[in-house]
Amino acid sequence: MLRTNVNRLVKMSVLGEVSSPVFRSPYRISSDGTPRVLPGVGGITYNIRVGDPATGWEADHVEPGVSIKNKESKEANMALNILSCVGNEAVVVSGDAKGEKGTVTGKHGGIEHVLVDFPPHVMEKMLIGDKVMVKAFGVGLRLLDFPDVRVMNMDPRLLDAIDIKPIGDTLEFPVTHIVPAAIMGSGLGANQTYSGDYDIQLFDEDVRGEYGLDDLRLGDFIAIKDADHSYGRIYRKGAMSIGIVVHSDCVVSGHGPGVTTLLTSGKGKIKPRIDEDANIAKVLRLRGDI
Repeated sequence: MLRTNVNRLVKMSVLGEVSSPVFRSPYRISSDGTPRVLPGVGGITYNIRVGDPATGWEADHVEPGVSIKNKESKEANMALNILSCVGNEAVVVSGDAKGEKGTVTGKHGGIEHVLVDFPPHVMEKMLIGDKVMVKAFGVGLRLLDFPDVRVMNMDPRLLDAIDIKPIGDTLEFPVTHIVPAAIMGSGLGANQTYSGDYDIQLFDEDVRGEYGLDDLRLGDFIAIKDADHSYGRIYRKGAMSIGIVVHSDCVVSGHGPGVTTLLTSGKGKIKPRIDEDANIAKVLRLRGDI
């Protein structure tokens, strides 16, 4: 067990509602200049959950499971997005699915959604507009023996469930893939990483093949080398960041599967270890079929 300050963290409720899919235009212009009409963000995605492929869908930025947003105000939605952490319990508090529980699996910037995984039988009872309360817990989490590793967007129960191995002053973290910072796109340059995500560009076939990125899955834990997320997202040689894949790939230039940050070390005190089972669906046993 890693020593943390978990006994000093605050747990509080934040609220969102199932958000409708939205279109600003019917068309998305692909990286090769082709107009495409595709499903995208929002709503209840019945047939895509964490554990499923992040690539290959006839979709653009599609979000697995249920997408929620607080429509009371921009500030209330910011609180939902910042305070919610991956692994938090989410409870449906209105509608036919009232009382059912799910798990936060990521955050999607730009649209500012929090993404929640529910079992299929629960999603069948849910409607757009249903309220979902998240028991927000994890903001402020610190690793007491690893001052050069910052934690963010992570519920302590998820941290405990992952097979992390301390090696001296470094943490060995299981990941499915290692991604070079050079292909990270939309979201780069943000001044904070306590909400939102940034995207893995998959337009270069040689890079996709070299790093084995064609089999990325939603919910995968991945490492981004030479990326420091301590105070935003920057390129820093030798740095290492860990994130979770939160939405599907995209046809639009500069975009791709989105990644929400979980840990970062500007000094490279995180060592990735390849493990094909490093996915939130398996670590938290969210699905019985994988």
